[in-house]
Amino acid sequence: MVTLADVARHAGVSSSTVSYALSGKRRISDETRLRIEQAVTDLGYHPNAGARALAGKRSHIIALVVPLNPEVHVPTMMEIAIAATVTAREHGYDVLLLTNDEGTQGVRRVAATGLADGVILMDVRLDDDRIPVLRAQGIPAALIGLPDDPTGLSCVDHDFATAGALCADHLADLGHHDIAFIGYSNTVYRRHAGYAQRTLDGFRTHAERRGLRFLHRPCEGTYESTAGTLARILADRPDTTAFVVQNETAIGPLLSLLRANGRTVPEDASVIAICPDPMAEQHSPRLTSVTSPRKDLGQIAVDQVMARITATATGNEPEDQLHLMAPELIIRESTAPAPQRS
Repeated sequence: MVTLADVARHAGVSSSTVSYALSGKRRISDETRLRIEQAVTDLGYHPNAGARALAGKRSHIIALVVPLNPEVHVPTMMEIAIAATVTAREHGYDVLLLTNDEGTQGVRRVAATGLADGVILMDVRLDDDRIPVLRAQGIPAALIGLPDDPTGLSCVDHDFATAGALCADHLADLGHHDIAFIGYSNTVYRRHAGYAQRTLDGFRTHAERRGLRFLHRPCEGTYESTAGTLARILADRPDTTAFVVQNETAIGPLLSLLRANGRTVPEDASVIAICPDPMAEQHSPRLTSVTSPRKDLGQIAVDQVMARITATATGNEPEDQLHLMAPELIIRESTAPAPQRS
């Protein structure tokens, strides 16, 4: 077993300095603290949980791992992060923001050094490599997202499979037969982002059940990429009469491009978007949309991780919680019965 003395030797400092760094009882330089944190990570050192409990040591900090990459809708992520921060303060906790580019090392560092009492992960992949680390480290954790195997975790997410199904059923009810699904970029699907794959799976299942012909086309969301995506769709399926859009940045370009192609929405082409209400309302025509409340994700995730922190502190087995938030279909001006084809 790795000891505190082993960490001290690895970092080139005294055992008392390591103790001060981990307990926060004395101030040490940032350079020394970083060396100690790196030594803790390299060696896989875990402070004695019993000793920490006897000392009543809690950091009263929750680490929130936020995604910062081009494929995410940053305003949505920040809304969730703000809601989590506000809810954490209601529990007497502060929030430490980490970026997901730290990956598994960031999770190990937080758990090993006692920087936080619990962790919330965002942008969860179906096969997320951070999850085995969370289980191995034993730190209380909640996920905003649903992995393939949520055992031993608490998770909250939108029910993306049902969101996709609602889109397929609504367009089928309107008599559409040829539908295009405009999703995220190929990068998002390659990294197995749960929100993208589950929506597509739910749409595909119900589209096949309703006898619809459909195309799925990834799209980066820029005007140029959306133009290329639409051109390929119309070349492959010129009888397409409806579009489902999950990539929020592609909505505006798609509407402009349909008008430029002489297709009026909704008379010639129906458009349904998976997006927040304010975004659906800002377009002309106002968009039929499938939406779920965003800020509740942050609130529920904090409540879940606090329940696990409390259970762990009292020696009880934390209860796994899975909360899928039901989406709502709001019919506006952008969908109509399928046009009659001669």
